[in-house]
Amino acid sequence: MMTKKPLERYSSILAGREKSRYLLCTELGEKINAAEDILHACRFCERRCGVNRLMGQRGYCRVLESRITSEFLHWGEEAELIPSYTIFFSGCTFRCVYCQNWDISQYPGGGIYIKPERLAEMITKTEGINVNWVGGDPTPNIHYILQVLDNLDGNIPQIWNSNMYLTEEAMKLLDGVIDVYLTDFKYGNDECAERLSDARNYTEVIKRNHKLAEEQCEVIIRHLILPEHLECCTKPILEWISENMENPAVNMMGQYRPEYKAMGYGELQRRLNHVEYQEAIDFGRELGLNILP
Repeated sequence: MMTKKPLERYSSILAGREKSRYLLCTELGEKINAAEDILHACRFCERRCGVNRLMGQRGYCRVLESRITSEFLHWGEEAELIPSYTIFFSGCTFRCVYCQNWDISQYPGGGIYIKPERLAEMITKTEGINVNWVGGDPTPNIHYILQVLDNLDGNIPQIWNSNMYLTEEAMKLLDGVIDVYLTDFKYGNDECAERLSDARNYTEVIKRNHKLAEEQCEVIIRHLILPEHLECCTKPILEWISENMENPAVNMMGQYRPEYKAMGYGELQRRLNHVEYQEAIDFGRELGLNILP
């Protein structure tokens, strides 16, 4: 396995030695046109609903126009990323039964629409060291995000904070504009993914997109450790990362708590215990992964 210094290019952008990728993208106009064309038969995510969102048809995520539920300077992200100017979209491509942001992810009508040029102005005034596109999930809003970037001049890194259930077409649109993928690698098998997030063919899609993300720019992988899911999810995920990726930063998240519909799923009715958390951390370190503190 090749190794590299985690977030080396990101740090270079912050130091002013390099420019954010969207500033260098000569195809941004073409990407915007391509994204808007996709809206006629939406296929931003791998559900490939094919609905015409421009005509008011709603797909699985039920998102029509891009609606923002909140935007603020976030100090709770990874240490390398803070303070991060986070922009939360309503709606999501998943139905996670334990979602901690269910009040925005499952209600796509929440929030407000902000004109792209106005949001670009708001970004230029932020004290954040990056822009963090999140939700819900940002995937249904790629066309809008590209429009914002088209109005943005400042050299500020772009963070894609997502469940990574994107199509290859969507990943191509992000290539050249995103500086860091902050990914959510949830499950090590398709059965858990379908049962807990209503996501089919999960592992093939997510593994493919993590490989594509690494080809494009830098990656931080988040994994929320679920109670009683070490053998079926956590360990297979960590093994795959160690065998297939070039030493990305990995954030092993131990803050699971029962939320939303979790009380209807036996193993999810309790918090993660310290023994499970430590076993997961030790396993990742034994594999030589770059586990964030």
